[in-house]
Amino acid sequence: MHWPLWRVAVAERSMEPTLRPGDWLLVRRCVRPGRLLRIRPGQLVIARHPGRPGLLLVKRAARAERGCWWLESDNPAAGAVDSRQFGAIDAGLIEGRVVTRYWPLRRR
Repeated sequence: MHWPLWRVAVAERSMEPTLRPGDWLLVRRCVRPGRLLRIRPGQLVIARHPGRPGLLLVKRAARAERGCWWLESDNPAAGAVDSRQFGAIDAGLIEGRVVTRYWPLRRR
């Protein structure tokens, strides 16, 4: 069984200025096997890379396409890996929805 809330650290710059390296996120994941989270366009999600399942990505869910999601980076100039490179991903690869950034408390 998985806990419904999960902590994730941001490591790359692909989501700047929304998220920066070193930010910590609280993520809600589905705890029932076989059920998918409700995702809406514009929400931030944690997803598994379709070609490298061990790699987690923080991306913006841009649009749904027949059971799949198009995921985009806020900062594609940072060499971002997103649906522009691998296409829409199966909704089952989305591990969770970002609830909030909880660290750092304030930004400079």
